[in-house]
Order: sequence, then C-alpha cells, then structure tokens
Amino acid sequence: MPNQIKSLLAAALGAAVLAGCATTAVPTKTASGVLTGPNDMTLYTFDRDTADSGKSVCNGPCASNWPPLFAADGATAAAPYSIITRDDGKKQYAYKGKPLYYWAKDAKPGDKTGDGFNKVWRVATP
Repeated sequence: MPNQIKSLLAAALGAAVLAGCATTAVPTKTASGVLTGPNDMTLYTFDRDTADSGKSVCNGPCASNWPPLFAADGATAAAPYSIITRDDGKKQYAYKGKPLYYWAKDAKPGDKTGDGFNKVWRVATP
C-alpha cells in the first residue's frame, strides 16, 4: 500500500476517534419534564449532595444502587449542566450543581420508582 494511502487512512481513523471522544451524553428532558440519561432512564438527585460542591456523597454501595450518570473523559457540559469528579476519579454529570444518578431498580424508560426513596432521592427535573 503506498505511503500516501496509509497516511490518509491514519488521518481518517484519527479523526473518527477524536469525533467519538467529543460526543457527550448530556441528560435530556422528556415531555413529562423529567431528566433522563442517554438510555432514556430517569435521573435522580440526592438531598445529601451539596449543590455546587463538585462532589458526590454517594459512593461505594450507595453508587451500586444509585449508579452515577458518568461523563466520558474530555466531555464538556454547558450550564445548567456541569461535570464533577467523583472520589474514584471518574467524571459525573450534575444539574444545577447536583450530581445525577440512575436508580438500579428502575426497569424501563419512564419508571420513577426511586422518587422519594428514603425521603432523600428525587426525580431530577429542570
């Protein structure tokens, strides 16, 4: 294969990889006003998280039940969304400074079974 073709293929592959990295999975609002992740599942906020602290207090077993809405490395967010760094170094989306989570027991899009759980979990709404 001539060097020129190899260079073109390498450049095309590099551009495709960079384009994939630039893609973000910013939450979206449903017709019912609930924030959902890219999988269309309901997102929640945790009352024990302090808005704009840049931290999540839901780690370890808590994060197993309430999986964070992770942000890809290099992802960016525009207000009112932001990205925080979790204790484990992973990135997580936040809305108005509050980290966003899924509820492990929601089975399908539209489920909101975590709303009000232990009086500290709330459906995320704009």
